[in-house]
Amino acid sequence: MNVNNAREILKILLMKENTSMSKLAEKLSTPDKKVYQQTLSAKLIKGNLKFDEMVDICNILGYKIAFKKIKHIN
Repeated sequence: MNVNNAREILKILLMKENTSMSKLAEKLSTPDKKVYQQTLSAKLIKGNLKFDEMVDICNILGYKIAFKKIKHIN
């Protein structure tokens, strides 16, 4: 499976964790800042999700982002 954007990755993680975008938005919310499901979905559709937001999402879902060195091709 070729997963090449945050939206596809997040859909897979939400399915694996048996949760929804609405529940994720609730967990991302803080007393100082409310996160709405519609706003989160719009960011994913437009490709405007910031890296730190994806890191927060992964932490909430129990995952981490890892970088793996690939063989450099000349």
